[in-house]
Amino acid sequence: MRGASVALMLVLATAARAETIEDKAAPCLACHGETGTSQIENTPSLGGQQAPYALIQIYMFREKLREFEVMNDMAKPLSDDDLRGLSDLIAKLPPPKPVEDPAPDAARLERGRTLIKTGRCDFCHRPDLKGAENVPHIAAQREDYLLKTLREYKSNARHGYDGTMAEVLQPISDADIVDLAYTIARWK
Repeated sequence: MRGASVALMLVLATAARAETIEDKAAPCLACHGETGTSQIENTPSLGGQQAPYALIQIYMFREKLREFEVMNDMAKPLSDDDLRGLSDLIAKLPPPKPVEDPAPDAARLERGRTLIKTGRCDFCHRPDLKGAENVPHIAAQREDYLLKTLREYKSNARHGYDGTMAEVLQPISDADIVDLAYTIARWK
């Protein structure tokens, strides 16, 4: 644990001394993927996110309205200009590519597509699941992160800036959440 604390302190010190927004973004991209696609379990890909959504999320971390210690610590020293610069930079990252399955489970994909329609995911997140403004791009997001996040919204462990996700997910079973995450991660 001590090594992780030292590493975090070094990253924070580097971020605090950073001159350009690209320098300040380097610690973010180390975990979330230099090309916008995360390679780290339960860490979201940032590529494809709109600047307004990214801005709100970074702000929520800075103000501890979303609590995740590493993110709170990373966002704490950021100015409002830094938040805008980072969100603009994030918006330029290419979206992640869908999971390439040589033999995807067609039944699960169909259940997921049906759930997207009946749960109206395609209303807020748009039919292409690329979101808009303050609604996140979820198409081709990491499956493990989607599963974790959907479960957290359903249990109220994660709070958005409104209660929509918790409300929408209440009637959805865990098996359905698993199929939703599977389908969204493979969305083309």
